[in-house]
Amino acid sequence: MIFAESVKSCLNGYVKFDGRAPRSEYWWFATFNLLVGALALCVDLSISVIYEIPGIIFSLAGLALLLPNLAVCVRRLHDLNKSGWWVLLFFIPIIGHIVLIIWFATRGMVGANSFGEDPLAAA
Repeated sequence: MIFAESVKSCLNGYVKFDGRAPRSEYWWFATFNLLVGALALCVDLSISVIYEIPGIIFSLAGLALLLPNLAVCVRRLHDLNKSGWWVLLFFIPIIGHIVLIIWFATRGMVGANSFGEDPLAAA
């Protein structure tokens, strides 16, 4: 899956918590989140000099991407045959983040699992 396909898939399925997401879809969308955040931060820094409203654009961008990011995280966990509730590990400061990053970088389950067909087999 290429960058544009991944972003389009995640934004179109922004509340789709069922199914599976391959590594490429997750990591391309994470890259998109990083780019949007950097752009929003630059805009915030440039307008905060004039209007003295710090962080409003960055906060709005983060809020707009919250549901699509959560949905792709859950679908990525489904690809590993894990429940989407494991995404709550984000609330455990360092250990939870490390575990999730390792899981998100791991190859998904080959073949069908309880959450659907292998997204790489369809490609």
